[in-house]
Amino acid sequence: MSPVIDVHTHMLNHEWLKLLEKHGGPQYTLKAVTGGLRAIHLYGAPFMTPVPEMFDWDLRIRNMNKAAIDVSVVSLSCPNCYWGGEKVSLKAAQTMNDEMARARKTWPNRIQWFCSLPWQHPQAALKELKRALKAGACGVMVLANIDGKQLTDPGFAPVWKAIDKAKLPVLVHPTAPPGVRELQMNEFQLTASIGFTFDTSLAIARMLYDGFFERYLDLKIIASHGGGAIPFLIGRLDQCFEHIPACRAKVQDKPSLYLRRVYADSVVFTDDALAMAVRSFGSDNVLYGSDYPHTIGDPLGCLARVDRLPDGVRERVRGGNAERIFAFR
Repeated sequence: MSPVIDVHTHMLNHEWLKLLEKHGGPQYTLKAVTGGLRAIHLYGAPFMTPVPEMFDWDLRIRNMNKAAIDVSVVSLSCPNCYWGGEKVSLKAAQTMNDEMARARKTWPNRIQWFCSLPWQHPQAALKELKRALKAGACGVMVLANIDGKQLTDPGFAPVWKAIDKAKLPVLVHPTAPPGVRELQMNEFQLTASIGFTFDTSLAIARMLYDGFFERYLDLKIIASHGGGAIPFLIGRLDQCFEHIPACRAKVQDKPSLYLRRVYADSVVFTDDALAMAVRSFGSDNVLYGSDYPHTIGDPLGCLARVDRLPDGVRERVRGGNAERIFAFR
């Protein structure tokens, strides 16, 4: 069978967390939530809970063995490094990139990594991209909005051009979407259940309508959590393209055709949702992911759902597709 390659999995370190506590305010704060752990809040709405497993590489390898995961492509989670000014943002990216580079050297056959970049400072981001690739990064992780700005913002074009030139995979991972305060997402921690998928869906929809995939032909976008709500809504996006002129202002083809240029992970929690992702993105474009070690991460369940896919599709999603699009070094 194909090796199992987990493309959606996270790690932190204490230096990054201390930087966030010191420089993340006023928007980002750490406060206790129901259950006793401390969560990162955006304007009072909790959206990411650091757990002990995020800081323990030995435990990660043991849990990979238990779950029969061969390779993990690790990344920083949200809110990444889009806070604190250029100097702090760069330092936050560097500390995590260095952490992951060290882990890859320790477990070269088990760990690969997406680098993080201070996107809101493009020149610093370009320098850090070059440094991270030299240190062994196999791709880039970006949040679905960068301090409230959309990924298609012209200010990010230099970074996208460099990533496209290097033909890299890019994991688009959600964070708390703009408006969490107004939408009162602090209640029931709704950012995790609804806000994240909303954030990813908006980011990918903008790319589909914006001409993004006509400008950047060689990068590989991986949409987190099965593409958010995109598989459910792609027919609606096509219908709007056909009947609303604003949706056709920058593109020639309907969104479902561009969607075949997008990849998605398998971090969904029902067989029906996974099947819908496979139908929408194509069986060559869905990759195994676990979201370990987030509180709702599910390595065993996500792999079990992948293993219930039809013959051929199962092998591609377990690891064959990832082997094709990543240039592990």
